[in-house]
Amino acid sequence: MKGQHLGELEELTLITTAILGESYTVSIVNEVKESTGRNLTLSAVHTVLVRLEKKGFLKSFMGGATNERGGRRRRLYKITASGYAAMNEAKQLRTQLWDKVPALTFEFSRS
Repeated sequence: MKGQHLGELEELTLITTAILGESYTVSIVNEVKESTGRNLTLSAVHTVLVRLEKKGFLKSFMGGATNERGGRRRRLYKITASGYAAMNEAKQLRTQLWDKVPALTFEFSRS
């Protein structure tokens, strides 16, 4: 089905959202950096979050106001059942592909 497959950044974002539960853009960026060493920009993650919500894989809602944000509320994201299914489908696809990779041996000649 067109538009329902996950790109790499979508998959990372979806998995991270599942790990964190209710999460927001900054927490996702921080978790991805901590887990993978990848530096993602806030704007890249925000764009992916909006796309995943349009696909029905995430839902968003406004959280409560916090002092650290000057009383401003933050948008929180949570994975949906279809998001969890898409995440599992991506995992199964990768596993099937990896299972097809033949065992390779590398012989090195010393010159």
